Amino acid sequence: MDALVLARVQFAANITFHILFPAISITLGWALLFFRVRYLSAKDEASREAWLGAYRLWTKVFALTFALGVVSGVTMSFQFGTNWPGYMERVGNIAGPLLGYEVLTAFFLEAGFLGIMLFGREYVSEAVHMLATVFVAFGTTLSAFWILALNSWMQTPAGYEIIDGQYHAQDWLKIVFNPSFPYRFTHMMLASTLTSAFLLMGLSAWQLLKGAAVEQARRVLRVGLVLAAVVAPAQMIAGDMHGLNTLEHQPQKIAAMEGIWETTRGAPLLLFAVPDDSARLNRFELAIPGLASLILRHDIKGELKGLNEFPNAHPPVLPVFWSFRVMVGVGVLMLCVAWLGVCFLWRARGDARLLPQPVLWIFAGMTFSGWVATVAGWFVTEIGRQPFIVFGLVRTSDVASNVPASHIGLTLTIYLALYVALMIAYVGVLKHLAETFGKGAAASAPLGATPGFSDASGRQP
Repeated sequence: MDALVLARVQFAANITFHILFPAISITLGWALLFFRVRYLSAKDEASREAWLGAYRLWTKVFALTFALGVVSGVTMSFQFGTNWPGYMERVGNIAGPLLGYEVLTAFFLEAGFLGIMLFGREYVSEAVHMLATVFVAFGTTLSAFWILALNSWMQTPAGYEIIDGQYHAQDWLKIVFNPSFPYRFTHMMLASTLTSAFLLMGLSAWQLLKGAAVEQARRVLRVGLVLAAVVAPAQMIAGDMHGLNTLEHQPQKIAAMEGIWETTRGAPLLLFAVPDDSARLNRFELAIPGLASLILRHDIKGELKGLNEFPNAHPPVLPVFWSFRVMVGVGVLMLCVAWLGVCFLWRARGDARLLPQPVLWIFAGMTFSGWVATVAGWFVTEIGRQPFIVFGLVRTSDVASNVPASHIGLTLTIYLALYVALMIAYVGVLKHLAETFGKGAAASAPLGATPGFSDASGRQP
C-alpha cells in the first residue's frame, strides 16, 4: 500500500474506534438524568434504592466510556498534523474554530461537572448534583453539535470564500447550519439513542440471567426496551429524509449506495450484488424493479443518476454499497427485536423478570448492535465522500503528507493492537460491573469513595 492508502486506513481505524464511545455517551447522560429523577420521585424505599443503584452502575459505565472517547479522540487530532497537514492549511480557518468551540463550550462543561457527578454526591446538595448531571448530559449533546457541524460542512460546504487557495468563513450561520447538518445531526442523535438503548437492554438482560441486581436491572431493561421501540421507527424516517438530502447534494454517493452505474429511470433496489469497480458493473444481482426510484424519487419511474455520470469523482462502490446494507439490515433487526420485546413485556405485565430466558439471551446478544449500525453508517458517510475531503472542493490526495509509508504502517499496527486490547478490556469491565454490581460494600459506598475507610466524623472522604 502507498502512503495515501495507509494514511486513510489509519484515520479510518481511529475514527471507527473513537465513534463507538460517543455513540454511547451522547445520550447515556440523558438516561442517567432520567434515573436520577426517578430516584428522587420514587414513593417507596425499594424503588428509590433500585433507581439509585441503576444511576450508580450506569454512571460508572458512562465514566469509562467517556474516558475512552476522550483518549481515542486525541489521536485523531494528532493525525491532522502528521498525516493530513494540507487539510488544516486549506480549511483550518473553518475547521479550527469549530473544533475549538467544541472544546471550549462542550468538553470543558462535561469534564468539569463530571467530577461532581462521579464523586460529589455525598458533599453537595441534591439540587447541585442534579444540575451537574444535567450539564454533563447537555455537554455531550453540545459536543456532538459542533463535531457534526464540521463534518456536515465537509459534506455540503457553504458560507465560505476562497482567498489565495485558503478557505475563509464568510457566514458562520451558513457554515454551521449547512444543507446537510439538520439531517446528519438528527440521524446521529437517534443512532446514539438506539445504541444506548440496546446497551441498557443487553447489560440488564445479562444481569437478570445471572441473577445480579435484579430490581434495578428489570427497571433499566424496561427503559431501554421502550426507548428502542420508539426510536427505531423514528430513525428510519430520519434516515429516509437524510437520504433525500444526500440525493440532492451528493448524487454520486447515492449511486454508490444503490449500485447504479448508468442513469436509469425506474431504478431497481438491489438486495444483493457484488459491484465491480474495474468492470463498472454489478455481479450476481438480486433486485426489486423500480423500488429504488420509488423510495428516492417517490416515483416508480423516477430517474436516478448513475456513477458513470461522475468520472473520477465518485467513491469506491463496494464498501459503500455493503456498508449501507449492513446499516439498514441491523437497523431493521433492532426494530424487530425491540417490538418483539415490547410484546413479551406486555404479556409479562411490564415485569422484565418474567420475560422468557430466550428473549433475555437475544437482548444480551444485541448489546452492541448499535455499534455495528453506527460504524456502518459512518463508513457510508465518510467513504461516500471520496475522492474529496471537502466534497467537490478539496481532494483527499491533495492534502496528504509525505510521511513514508513504512512509518505510517508501523503506527497503524501499534494503533490496531492497542485498540483491540482496549476493546477487550472495555467489554470485560462492563461484564464485570454487570455481574458484580450490587454485591458487597463497594456497591453501597459513595462514588469515588474507598469502602471501609472514613474520617473521625464517620463520613467517607
